[in-house]
Amino acid sequence: MQIPVAKPFYKQMGPNARKWRGFTLIELIAAISILLALSFLAIPLERVNIKRQREHDLRYALWQMRDAIDRYKDACDRAAFRSKVGSECWPPDLQKLVDGEDVNGKKLKFLRRIPIDPMTGNTEWGIRSMQDDPDSDSWSGDNLFDVYTKSQGTALDGTKYKDW
Repeated sequence: MQIPVAKPFYKQMGPNARKWRGFTLIELIAAISILLALSFLAIPLERVNIKRQREHDLRYALWQMRDAIDRYKDACDRAAFRSKVGSECWPPDLQKLVDGEDVNGKKLKFLRRIPIDPMTGNTEWGIRSMQDDPDSDSWSGDNLFDVYTKSQGTALDGTKYKDW
């Protein structure tokens, strides 16, 4: 008695079965071309998303620092601590917002840390004092009234980052 041996799948289908075993070269080229076209369309969209996220992070960092400056000024105006004569209760620099002020033996801090500028990648920010011109790029060193990024780039809406 002979044991029947199973035929390969393509032989069971008949003589034309070999035509349907795989993809043709043209089908592979077409599929790869479509995938490449879609990936080339996705790259610019992802760049815009990354830039949009950095702009969001920049707005948040500026808001954090400006809020801390305002809270420092408010606390000083309410006489929670003494300030330097002539400073009009504005903080001397960003580091003072992190280090804080002594109020009845406790440290009153306004920032946990100086935020990193997402456009430049460091913690160096442009600083303006009350005595400085609003469009000035230099700081007179008197007090801290406002902060801005040192990036010279342009936002998605066409404005300069340093004008935010």
